[in-house]
Amino acid sequence: MAALYEGYTLCGLAPAQNQSNSGVLGVEAERDSDHVVVTDSTRSVTLYKVSDQKPLSSWTVKQGQTLTCSAVYNPQTKEYVAVSDGKVIRIWKQEHLLLDQAFKATVSADVWRVHCVAGGEPVVLFKRGAVRLLDALLSAPQQPIEEVLAQEESIRSRDVYILTIYIDNSISNNSLGCAAVSPVACLSDASVFEQLSVFVLSDFLCIWNTNFQTLQAGKEIAGKIYGQLWSFWNKLFIPHGKTLSVIPYECPKSSLASALGKMRQVKTEGELEQICSTATTFDTAPVEEVQREVDLLLSRTDIQDLQPSLGQLASTLVSRTLQDPAFYTPSSLAQLVHTRCLCHSVCPDLVLLALERKDYFLCQLCLQFFPDIPEAITCACLKAFISMSDVDAENGSLEPDGVSFMETLIARERGPDGLLNGFSPTSAAEYRSDGLGGGGTRAQQDEEMTSPPPEQICPVGLHKAVLLNEVLQTAYSDSFLLPHLKDLSSQQVVLFLQYLQFLYLKYSQDAFPQTHGLRSPSLSQILDWVCVLLDAHFTVLVMTPEAKGLLVNLHSFVKSQVRLVSELGKIEGSLQELNKMTAKKDVGQYSIEIIELF
Repeated sequence: MAALYEGYTLCGLAPAQNQSNSGVLGVEAERDSDHVVVTDSTRSVTLYKVSDQKPLSSWTVKQGQTLTCSAVYNPQTKEYVAVSDGKVIRIWKQEHLLLDQAFKATVSADVWRVHCVAGGEPVVLFKRGAVRLLDALLSAPQQPIEEVLAQEESIRSRDVYILTIYIDNSISNNSLGCAAVSPVACLSDASVFEQLSVFVLSDFLCIWNTNFQTLQAGKEIAGKIYGQLWSFWNKLFIPHGKTLSVIPYECPKSSLASALGKMRQVKTEGELEQICSTATTFDTAPVEEVQREVDLLLSRTDIQDLQPSLGQLASTLVSRTLQDPAFYTPSSLAQLVHTRCLCHSVCPDLVLLALERKDYFLCQLCLQFFPDIPEAITCACLKAFISMSDVDAENGSLEPDGVSFMETLIARERGPDGLLNGFSPTSAAEYRSDGLGGGGTRAQQDEEMTSPPPEQICPVGLHKAVLLNEVLQTAYSDSFLLPHLKDLSSQQVVLFLQYLQFLYLKYSQDAFPQTHGLRSPSLSQILDWVCVLLDAHFTVLVMTPEAKGLLVNLHSFVKSQVRLVSELGKIEGSLQELNKMTAKKDVGQYSIEIIELF
């Protein structure tokens, strides 16, 4: 039977004031199953990585212009195509920073949608029914476009709606008109759903077998539903309330027996009996017996098929632990988290319970494997990790990958003078001399304050650093994270910034050791956290004396990055010419070739 699994939030929405429009113009597939392109109903297009729930790129048209067509991704050219103001086709690539600098072409008729099927060329559908291949249209943008539809006809991006009403034991079917807003939305794809359809009715999301007329699965959706639904790679994208949610689903091949619940249940009944027995054990048994039951359950080969049951069992353990302070099974909870079948939505109290019990190993696992940790929980973990003593942090064991990475990093206490990414002690000294050296005394004070120490020493202990790295790698949204970051004290922020500065310096070294296979934050994640911390606490940091030198150092980092990008921009044209040049096939054992760069 079909199933709807626990969903998570991809992004927030800004619905229209009349609440009749979700603010989403469309959601389209991108390069793979983990990327989608979301177009809002006003001016912006955003590329999201679904598993991280994080935007990778965003493009916006100018004020006064409006996107009238959902952006699509062309896998053949790796370009995005959208339409603004009805007739302006825009084409750009991910590296473009400004949408206004992208290619534009104005056509002679209003465009309804651009369609792009995997492996095919984009097709442009006009409002009056005409169809053109994108390349053929761009070769002559002002070519005349015929009207295929009659004047009274129009295109609707909706399927036919059938509302079934039960009155006095009778059934009547009524076709709903093509209204702009409907209480029932239908998404049907025979190749994917095997004659199953997904319906949104009122505040419920349902999977309905249209062949056998049976309800396969249902899920209540919080907030207002706008009648919009998109499906890619066994994931449903549905806007509701003020969020765009992703709900994984499963639609196996259907039969009359499965639709009526009459499939042979020999194996399933045994599974259900074991799960029910395990749940009963979790309610009353001592810790040792609970651990044996978990070991027995996780030894099965079909563990991924028991995802809903594992979530229920984990919730039972968490609830019992909260009610009985003497009961706690850290090993069992860690094993359940390791299955990757759990998420924060299923066990919302698990992370806070681990923090309360100072079970930092379990906290680390949750931060690694939960894809939907809210920003409030992320900040709670950050505050707990910064505030705890190094003694408490060293008491427990942590994942070996993160520990190995930090051991390698801290072991190289003294780094080389040459650094990558545009920063070195020499560049910092140049910055102070040309940017702050207005007077001899002031310049000398600033040099003493910002001069790099002879050794780069990690400001926190080994295990505390490992836990902070897990926070750095957790997905977040800036707008939701900022309010919770303001709860940190100035001392906590300064310590965290000092650690981020330490990581930045280590990552910038020419001889930085390779860490392939080890769990570690990326340089972009480190810089993102520096930016969001400064956004939340810049005013407080300016007034904090011990933060002054840190801010000046961060300023020098930014200047060095700008200088590096500027220098790279100067040689970009030459590098592109080198890339275009074809190597000569006949090259002897020894040759001298002069390459002229333009």
